Amino acid sequence: MRKNWAMVPHQIAVLALDGVVGYDLGTPPQVFHAARKSDDDRFYDVRVCSAGPIHSTAGFTVIPDHGLEALEDAGTVLVPGVGTGGPVTDGTIPPEIKEALLAAAARGARIVSICTGASVLAAAGLLDGRTAATHWAWAGRISRLYPRVNWNFDVLFVDDGDILTSAGVGAGVDLCLHIVRSDHGAEAANRAARRCVVPAVREGGQAQYIERPVPASAGAGTAPTRAWALDRLAEPVSLEEMAGHARMSVRTFTRRFREETGMSPRQWLLRERVAHAQLLLESTDLGVDAVARRSGLGSATALRQHLQATIGVAPSAYRRTFRNSAFRHPVQSGS
Repeated sequence: MRKNWAMVPHQIAVLALDGVVGYDLGTPPQVFHAARKSDDDRFYDVRVCSAGPIHSTAGFTVIPDHGLEALEDAGTVLVPGVGTGGPVTDGTIPPEIKEALLAAAARGARIVSICTGASVLAAAGLLDGRTAATHWAWAGRISRLYPRVNWNFDVLFVDDGDILTSAGVGAGVDLCLHIVRSDHGAEAANRAARRCVVPAVREGGQAQYIERPVPASAGAGTAPTRAWALDRLAEPVSLEEMAGHARMSVRTFTRRFREETGMSPRQWLLRERVAHAQLLLESTDLGVDAVARRSGLGSATALRQHLQATIGVAPSAYRRTFRNSAFRHPVQSGS
């Protein structure tokens, strides 16, 4: 644990900018207020603040109870995501916001962001030369706006000591619980998670569940062969067979395939097999061995290795995350 704040509630200032993401704004008060010994003995005092009334991306206006002066005494300053405005469009923030953030950091406050709130910290210069996380969907724009930051768009959150940043939406819950766990131990974090009805632990290094569609191809190219291979994921499919189906030499096919998808045929085939295994884990009752066979990965051991390497979790953990019996396909586990 970093410090013991059990005697006096640790003050957290949630700094909201215009265009704030509604979910991100509500997460810190919910999680940190759930971290308590009793109803009258909370670990944290959370104060939402801004420079004035602000609009949210969820379609409502927010009038916080506190102004920027709340940052002056806060031990932690947390910036929720922003969906519109300077930080994510032109790399700017209001001067008074930048000044308040720099002053808080200079006096030793812990600085935290959720989702694109990291762009606010970056615009203030607080992330230069540091590793930070944010939502994968903003990777291109944010990395261009803030090239001095070592962005990690794959993980749920990054704890870099006095500055902590998270990916989008649900990852903000993970980061808040991580802070509770770091400050007051696992038992306090688990109690807060139970109150919020969320998983107690998703490690920061776990991959974000990122949508990565195959790029659309101009013209026929290798697209028909990709569709052909997708219908045969459970079968051995060799590079030579794929090239033969495309009526190309192996060399030409490999070059054309890489141009169209950004990866080699073998890399693409493995990715699609892992993606199919994920779908089977989400939507069926098939055992891990059966999932491995049907996705063409061969064995449960291979499935575990590839899933761990791809998204950082085991098949059982992945299935628990996405389990929803209402949408489960009626496939028998013995098939």
